[in-house]
Amino acid sequence: MFLATHLRFRPSHFAKLFFAVAMFGIFVGGPLLHAGDDDELDSYKIRADAFWLYSYPSGNIQGSGDTDRIDINSDLGFNSYSTFSGFVDWKFTHKNHLTFAVSPFEQTRTTVLKRTITYQGQTFDVGLATHADLQANLYAPGYQYDIIRRRRGHLGVAVQLDLFDANASLSAQAQTVNGMHHAAVSGSASLVAPIPTAGPTYRYYLLDSGKLFIEGNLYGMYLFGYGNFLSTVNDLGFTINKHLSLNAGYALGSRLVVTNNASTNRVGIHLIQQGAVAGLEASF
Repeated sequence: MFLATHLRFRPSHFAKLFFAVAMFGIFVGGPLLHAGDDDELDSYKIRADAFWLYSYPSGNIQGSGDTDRIDINSDLGFNSYSTFSGFVDWKFTHKNHLTFAVSPFEQTRTTVLKRTITYQGQTFDVGLATHADLQANLYAPGYQYDIIRRRRGHLGVAVQLDLFDANASLSAQAQTVNGMHHAAVSGSASLVAPIPTAGPTYRYYLLDSGKLFIEGNLYGMYLFGYGNFLSTVNDLGFTINKHLSLNAGYALGSRLVVTNNASTNRVGIHLIQQGAVAGLEASF
């Protein structure tokens, strides 16, 4: 399932988010606990999801030894874009799952700088036409255990190792701005950020026929001086037949933070995404 959004998460936002998930767990968990032993509506061995996301990214990048935070919107002119995500779930026992998620992020943009910025020790002067390339692809193997699994759905806990393969580069060709010649300048850096995450996941069928269901998750982890990650997404699904369903929803919160570090040459990334999601799910 797609993990991703944009909320400027202050402590109050975290509290409200966790409270909402807890209340939903109580709301969903009650009916599940009293469900009968009939055949489960959510019965499968292999499940694959393909989602389209229309994302509104925001955030900043920072060189390994730089103090300047470069805003991807106001400085580099990044804007909304379409992308996809994929999720595969192998339910190898009644309550145990092995999962794998992938979600690419890649944007390029050429813009005229409105201010002088520094990246990887290189100075990009105001007025330079600068090309920016930012990638932060996600690959996430994981495991899920269903604490509650009944006819109308399940409530479980999942853990993932989120591997962010990130690269950020800026370049400007030699050019003349306001009568002053500027030499070509470029700076780039890449990193692989492994961030373990964990959190609740659920699916609940609103109708006994199994035609309509809601599902979602909340993943997060704080890694002290290294960084942190938080994401949540919820969607509504319509069952077409035994093997196919259509899903649509909204990514309410995906926030990746990797702090920069001069001694390890690690760049800093603060990337937030949000947007509508829609896709197709196949179960066998």
